[in-house]
Amino acid sequence: MSNQPDDRTPAEIVRPLVGTRQYRDFTDEPPMDAQLRAILETARWTGSSQNSQPWRFIAVRDVPTIRAMASAGQRLTRSLQTATAAVAIALPDDRERATALAYDDGRAAERILVAASMLGLGGGIAWLKGDAREAVRDLLGIPAGWLVRTVVALGHPSATARAPKSAPGQARLQREQVIFEERWPKG
Repeated sequence: MSNQPDDRTPAEIVRPLVGTRQYRDFTDEPPMDAQLRAILETARWTGSSQNSQPWRFIAVRDVPTIRAMASAGQRLTRSLQTATAAVAIALPDDRERATALAYDDGRAAERILVAASMLGLGGGIAWLKGDAREAVRDLLGIPAGWLVRTVVALGHPSATARAPKSAPGQARLQREQVIFEERWPKG
């Protein structure tokens, strides 16, 4: 980091975080290998509870495998129906650490989304439950004692996906509805 002052405002500096969003429809163009490597390196450097680094990341470029994962999860994996790459986040199947592992899973997934956005790509979270977890574990050759609950679909968002989903100013609740100073407001 440089000690030189940054001419940007704090809001401008964090803009890449604010601009990160979910995409569920992609073009046929796959991410470049260097982009996928940068995303995976970002995931690897994500912080974790007690620096346990519990996850293993499986980069998937094989489109038929990605489509098979989409079929396994159906509506919760719709982002995989058009993705040209994906990252599966494998975690130990440990009920005693379930809360910490879910937290670490979410941190890694969000970092992947932000990295994709910063590279001009898009990402979408695909959730796996029940039988879909087993199907994806088999598809990806994940050993017993591990599970995948999150797969991040990656690719170049389609024009339709890039279109705003909400009218300007309507995508988020008003600031005063979600941010409070010092205490929860009365009333």
